[in-house]
Amino acid sequence: MDTGALDVVVPILYIIAFALFIYGLMGLTGPKTAVRGNKIAAVGMLIAVVATLLRVQHNWILIVIGLVVGAALGVPSARQVKMTAMPQMVALFNGVGGGAVALIAWSEFRTSGGFLDTATYVVVASLFAAIVGSVSFWGSLIAFGKLQEILPGRPMGLGRAQQAVNALLLLAAVACAVVAGSGGASQLWIILVLLLAAALGVMVVLPIGGADMPVVISLLNALTGLSAAAAGLALDNTAMIVAGMIVGASGSILTNQMAVAMNRTIPAIVAGGFGGTGVAASDDGVERTVRSTSASDAAIQMAYASQVIVVPGYGMAVAQAQHAVKDMAKLLEAKGVEVKYAIHPVAGRMPGHMNVLLAEADVAYDALKEMDEINDEFARTDVTLVIGANDVTNPAARNDPSSPIHGMPILNVDESRNVIVLKRSMNSGFAGIDNPLFYAERTSMLFGDAKQSVMEVTEELKSL
Repeated sequence: MDTGALDVVVPILYIIAFALFIYGLMGLTGPKTAVRGNKIAAVGMLIAVVATLLRVQHNWILIVIGLVVGAALGVPSARQVKMTAMPQMVALFNGVGGGAVALIAWSEFRTSGGFLDTATYVVVASLFAAIVGSVSFWGSLIAFGKLQEILPGRPMGLGRAQQAVNALLLLAAVACAVVAGSGGASQLWIILVLLLAAALGVMVVLPIGGADMPVVISLLNALTGLSAAAAGLALDNTAMIVAGMIVGASGSILTNQMAVAMNRTIPAIVAGGFGGTGVAASDDGVERTVRSTSASDAAIQMAYASQVIVVPGYGMAVAQAQHAVKDMAKLLEAKGVEVKYAIHPVAGRMPGHMNVLLAEADVAYDALKEMDEINDEFARTDVTLVIGANDVTNPAARNDPSSPIHGMPILNVDESRNVIVLKRSMNSGFAGIDNPLFYAERTSMLFGDAKQSVMEVTEELKSL
């Protein structure tokens, strides 16, 4: 195809791709349309890639090798990953995107002779992409390590000196970027930019506790999108600019919404030092007792209820209990019990984690209720079944001004007539604080593996 034809065809293909991006993103606003939205956006990305490749005049061998290697690594990983490990996969794949952008910026420096005779906007965009992309890559690796429990989930930092060190790393990276962008500078300067940004990414995420990981993943995703948009500006690639800005904008909005859902500010989250200590029950010296129950008693309570609300948490994901929960719910519904699912915005380890798990088990979309929609229902609910959820059900957020999570919107589980909590032990959640719900008068604890416990309850329901 000649150059004149390409000048017409490529912009048209980009416009089609962008329209599909936006239409696909609209589909992600609800569970019913999320799968279709993903497919539509994927088609848009394919069209954008084809449009970009139409302008390629050389290096086809390297491009093909890159596509093959990427597909060989990405497809099996995505197909084989367990739903419990999906947050880690999201963090890792997001980090790879940031790393790719950082390498593109390095390549631009090399091919331009150190930005010699390069337009200022290209230099600024490339160096911005280098810093933010490197921060996102290394920060995402730390988030992956915490979620995968390769690294401790607790905050690990330098205490009061942490923010000063982070500020120095940022200033040093920017200073090296100024030198690197001056024109004809040694390659050492761009390498220093990448290394200092890498150190900044590590030092920013290490002090953040596990309780804040969902917000961190969303924030890093937004940073990757912004760095991709900057790289697209430097490369004069419209697809990267538009796709990067969509990811950056949507990721920023989601990050803010999740921070609001935790009653935390984004600067406070980045400051770290909260969550992930994994302590057991409260150590304030007060004697507390819990009431244990059995699968048989739990089955009887739910079988004679008019409404049961299931509150899923990360414990359900770890036990892979979503299918067992669906089977139990079917039996309850056959007995005339209405079953709903209460979804907290930050339940699990990534945005929408519980929705994805339950959708995988073919739970009806209409039964999935967001926090604001379901909270008034708890006071009229006979039994609430909490499966591995801790911090998002902790009434201390509402009642205890001294609690670290005070003010965080929670699911009003404690207002239910009866609460049954499925847990392996009395260990706290990722925020590392005790939950008074477990000791409440109307709460019963069913200890054990969540999947096994739900299956035992299901068998008891069959015999009723």
